[in-house]
Amino acid sequence: MSHKAWMKTVPTENCDVLMTFPDTTDDHTLLWLLNHIRLGIPELIVQVRHHKHTRVYAFFVTATYESLLRGADEIGLRKPVKAEFGGGMRSFSCEEDYIYENIENELYFFTSQVGCGGAREVGQGCGDAELQGGGDAGQGGEDAGMPSVRPSRSVRHSRGGVGRVWGGSQPSHLPPSPPADEICDYFGVKIAMYFAWLGFYTSAMVYPAVFGSILYTFTESDQTSQDICCVVFAIFNVIWATLFLEEWKRRGAEFAYKWGTLDTPAESIEEPRPQFRGIKRISPVTSAEEFYYPPWKRLLFQCLVSLPLCLACLSIVFLLMLGCFQLQELVLSIQELPRIIRFLPKIVLAVIVSACD
Repeated sequence: MSHKAWMKTVPTENCDVLMTFPDTTDDHTLLWLLNHIRLGIPELIVQVRHHKHTRVYAFFVTATYESLLRGADEIGLRKPVKAEFGGGMRSFSCEEDYIYENIENELYFFTSQVGCGGAREVGQGCGDAELQGGGDAGQGGEDAGMPSVRPSRSVRHSRGGVGRVWGGSQPSHLPPSPPADEICDYFGVKIAMYFAWLGFYTSAMVYPAVFGSILYTFTESDQTSQDICCVVFAIFNVIWATLFLEEWKRRGAEFAYKWGTLDTPAESIEEPRPQFRGIKRISPVTSAEEFYYPPWKRLLFQCLVSLPLCLACLSIVFLLMLGCFQLQELVLSIQELPRIIRFLPKIVLAVIVSACD
């Protein structure tokens, strides 16, 4: 299907992951893969759909609630505990599943983001072994083209729901604030934390904007008055930046506690990039199979590629900044120019900084 067509479709309510296949994939390959998934991974529920216009086959894959609970136990997923058992956050355990909030309701215990990740992890667990043991059928699947796998979303956490909350809950003349909880349910903690910070930062910028506008309005044209206002605004910015950082530490900790990632290292909620290359080994920490990339190779790339490129970019930015300062001195030396023209070098510097970032 075309990209726009997928944007307009509504996924099956109980679908976690959607696998689509090219229209050239033969029935023998599809049936082989379907049987191997159903027999080899009984934790997955697979439903087959066919689009009559594009002749595209799709597998709607869903993980059972019990398998997601076992997976949450294995990875130590932190979930909120009921108030009568002490409250707070705790790593999930199947042996004491009754102490966790919403454990009775599978629609609310796991977010759609966790459900998609869990279903995909279950499916990837034996994917390599099945393809290696598939014989001619496995070769047929490669010739037909690899399937396109994408996360689906439940109706409760649909993208349209996030859009309605974000765009339709406030008057049109006010900028809507990001719905952090809804974004977390749909996109995950990492994206939600970014939008939470972005909304907090945008709101905090109102104070220096208002204070700076007042200073600019009442500043006299003489140099002494401008210098005094510059010092006052600099002191205000120092105080504002300090308060901003301290307040965001508190706000960010609140979000992390609410979403169960307060004591979780950042790398544990990030997924490995598909382009990551390395050798397979047994982890000395978890005794699980993992991809390992030697640290000396990473250090070599940083010294020979990353560091020279960063130094070159910094040098270019420094030279452009010096050029803007020279232009500022030239503009100030010409008394006949209008006052608005004297702000031109500062505007150019701001544009250069934004572009070079």
